[in-house]
Amino acid sequence: MAYDTIIVEKRGEAGLITLNRPKAMNALNKALLDEMIDALAAMRDDAKIGAVVITGSQKAFAAGADIKEMSEFAFASAYMHDALGGWETVAGFPKPMIAAVSGYALGGGCELAAMCDFIIAGESAKFGQPEVTLGIMPGMGGTQRLARSIGKAKTMDLCLTGRMMDAEEAERCGLVARIVPDTELIEEAISAAQKIASFSLPSVMMAKETINQAFETGLAEGLRFERRLFHAMFALEDQSEGMAAFIDKRTPSFRNR
Repeated sequence: MAYDTIIVEKRGEAGLITLNRPKAMNALNKALLDEMIDALAAMRDDAKIGAVVITGSQKAFAAGADIKEMSEFAFASAYMHDALGGWETVAGFPKPMIAAVSGYALGGGCELAAMCDFIIAGESAKFGQPEVTLGIMPGMGGTQRLARSIGKAKTMDLCLTGRMMDAEEAERCGLVARIVPDTELIEEAISAAQKIASFSLPSVMMAKETINQAFETGLAEGLRFERRLFHAMFALEDQSEGMAAFIDKRTPSFRNR
């Protein structure tokens, strides 16, 4: 399928989605959301794709949600049509998803990056939630996902002052997993996605689900959930193959079952 607001590629067993609204600094609008949902659904159903990278341009991962589109909102229609709610479909993507961020990741762009399982940032990356400067607040998870990943103080700072933080600060506070030179960003993210995709897909999907469960339950219930999925993995052919390969000192050949 041809897309207008994103570019979709395959790099081996890794999928790559590039936001492609250069004149709007990759601002997120409904058209982009619809295309991303469609592309992710195809990658979800593609047995040859084991992980996905989402990126933007060197100047901007995404500079925010589309202000022109949002300026037309009214309370009744926004509420009844659950404006911005569709982004939860992106957040619920079951396979591992990496954000490769250079330049600005502000507002909805920061929230989209936080929806991914982890962020690899270029040295130029800048993160922020400047919605307060427009008389609004984050609406795609900025007050919730950020609070869970970087804590109350940092989230309050970003959301109440509208300031930006650079890649180094974002890594220090736990928003970013690693920082690389901008020129190596896509290569590094694709390499990470391909490495993930080389493992047993049900195993990495269950690991992702279990980590996310840590934010939904207490410790005792989270440990029980982890242990039960650990037990379930012994029904996988990939578990038998992985352990046999370790014992035989050879590279495993996973079959994703």
